[in-house]
Parts: sequence; C-alpha cells; structure tokens
Amino acid sequence: MKLQLFFSLPLLAISFAYAESSPLLNPTQLAEIPAAMEAEVAAHHTAGAVTLVLQDGKVIHHGATGMADLEKSVAMKEDHVFWIASMTKSISVTAIMTLVDEGKLSLDEPASKWLPELGEVKMKDGSAPSRPITLRDLMSHTSGLAFPPRKADDGAQSLKGYTLALVKAPLAFEPGADYEYGFGITVAGRIAEIVSGKPFDVFLQERLLDPLGMKDTTFHPDERLRARIAKTYKTVEEGEGLVAAYNPFVTSDATVRRMTEPSGGLFSTAADLAKFYEMIRNRGLHEGKRLVSEAAIAEMTKPHTAGGKAQNYGLGWQCNLAEKAIVPGFSGDSFGHGGAYATHGWIDPGHRLVAIFLVQNVLVKDGGKARQAFHGKIVPTAGR
Repeated sequence: MKLQLFFSLPLLAISFAYAESSPLLNPTQLAEIPAAMEAEVAAHHTAGAVTLVLQDGKVIHHGATGMADLEKSVAMKEDHVFWIASMTKSISVTAIMTLVDEGKLSLDEPASKWLPELGEVKMKDGSAPSRPITLRDLMSHTSGLAFPPRKADDGAQSLKGYTLALVKAPLAFEPGADYEYGFGITVAGRIAEIVSGKPFDVFLQERLLDPLGMKDTTFHPDERLRARIAKTYKTVEEGEGLVAAYNPFVTSDATVRRMTEPSGGLFSTAADLAKFYEMIRNRGLHEGKRLVSEAAIAEMTKPHTAGGKAQNYGLGWQCNLAEKAIVPGFSGDSFGHGGAYATHGWIDPGHRLVAIFLVQNVLVKDGGKARQAFHGKIVPTAGR
C-alpha cells in the first residue's frame, strides 16, 4: 500500500478554477482510505484498486491496494492500466464537442447531414420517425437507437461498418421521446471521423490525449501498456473468493486490435484520467490553453430531457440530480461516469473535487461496496 497526501503533481500542470468555497477535505478522512480499501479486498469485493482524489487541482490522495494479478502475486500499483469501458463516453463526447465549438458540427441539425444513412432510419412499423435524429439525441441516449444484440463479430468490424449496422435496426422509440442507454455515442464518433477526415482514435489523440499528455490512454494498448493491465476478476460460483474472468477488450496480443469503440474502448490510468477530469473541472482549460469551450462543458454536464422528463444524463456524462442521485452525498451539480467493470470517475465543481476509482470487476458479489467505501471517505459534507 502506498499513500500520498497533500502534494502537487507536476505532470498534471493544473490550473485553479476556484478560489473560495469549502476547505480541503479532512486529512484524517483521507488517511482512512487505505484501510477501507484493504477491508474491501479482504471481503473479496475486488482483487485490487487504485484510488485518486484531487481538490483545487492538487492530488490529496493517490493509493493502490491489493493485487493486479492474484495468480502471479503482482501487487497493484498506482500506474496500473484499466479498461475504463463507458467512462470512455465522456472523453469521446468532449472531443466531438470541439467540432461543435468550431462550427463543423451542430447539436440540433439533422445528423443525416453528415451521416446520410441516419436519414433512412425507420420505426418498427416501417414508417419514418416524426423528426430527424440529431447529434444531441445520439450523445444523450435519446435517439431511439436500440441496444444491439451481442454478436460473434463484435469488435471485428470497423467503426464505419459497425455504425452502418447500428442504424439499420428499427428505432425503439421516436427521437427525443424516451431514454435508452446504448450506442448513440458510437454513431457520433463515426460522424466525427467523417467530419474530421481522420480515424476516431487519431482524432481523439490529437484533440485531447496529446494536448493533455495522456500517454497511458489508448484504444489499442501496446506491449508497454499491456504489461501493466490489471487483471479482471469475478466471484467464484461456489464458496468465497475471486477467480480470473474474461475481458473482451483485452485481446490476445498487441497486433490483434479490437474496433475503436467511442462508447467504451479506452484503457487508462488514474493519473491520466485526473488530467482529463481536472481540465473539465477547470472549465476547459489546461496549462492556460483552451481545449473545449465552457459552453460545451455546460451542455455536456446538464441533465437533458426525454419525453418532457429530466434524465440523469447530459451528453456523454451522468448527472447527479438531487431527486435521484447517482452518487449520494455529492452535490446536485456533480457529474461523471462509470464503466461496465466498475471503474468510476466523478467531478464535484462546487467542492473543486475530482474522485477516481479503478478496479476490474465483472460479476463480483457486492462489488459496488468498494466504490461506496471509497466515496464514503471523501463525501464533501459539512464539518470535515
């Protein structure tokens, strides 16, 4: 176990967006995170975890607990690499919004302007939808695109081919009439490819990963990163403990590349994610350079509506509505995203706080308790 408290992290080169409001989190509470995580490992709620907390742009906690590989007795380290799954959505949408900032894309024009096949979508009865699908619909999961069935060729197609397959399926509902979490952001990523003239992984690299110095973040881990990928675990079917589990995004070797997936294909580290989240918390600025507009961040992180009802989702970001909080205890204006294998990142602007929780869990009994234990030590309540 390693624990670091109240120091600046030079590689983040973070600017400060706020100068007032609540004090720094209580060091006593932060000092309890290692023991809390060790208890979760002992309870078999995860094999290991990496946790990171920033406030006011400073790393006030960065720790690693447990094992990255139980079978080989490899201890978890702060720089281990994780498949972050749907946390990818926030990064992808932020990159796409830079094209909106430049006027090359519009949130509310028909998205068929850039992807003509979207103009041919049909309802289940074969009729045309009452209005066109927009980029806003795609990135807020309100387009009507149905969640696709799993197929043997998942990940083998190109982003272009997969997108064309997605838009051929009948819509589950009229655009904007409802919410269904799915692959609209994948389609939006294909639109970004068309408009930018570059593969989505190259586009993302140029727009965000390189400017932020996120050298350990990629859709396609090379040998350098593969050596640090934390292993995935699940609960044994009988008895107690964890056993190694299949992760469909970890390919057999670096030469075997899975499709670039804007909805969930990135691998990353806690330190890299901290750079991205702090840029967002800092209203789009990194080292004094603007990467995305404040207006774009406001659009992404406000709860959007579907069928006249507010949703816990913006554009690529989950939102913490006070009446139905995703992360209890954090501010009503906080936001972030989770991933399928239990990774999680959260931003609380009012408390100038970023919290990152990385594990690789699938089908782990009570696996959610580990993140709850971490959040319980950093909830920005009065008196701390």
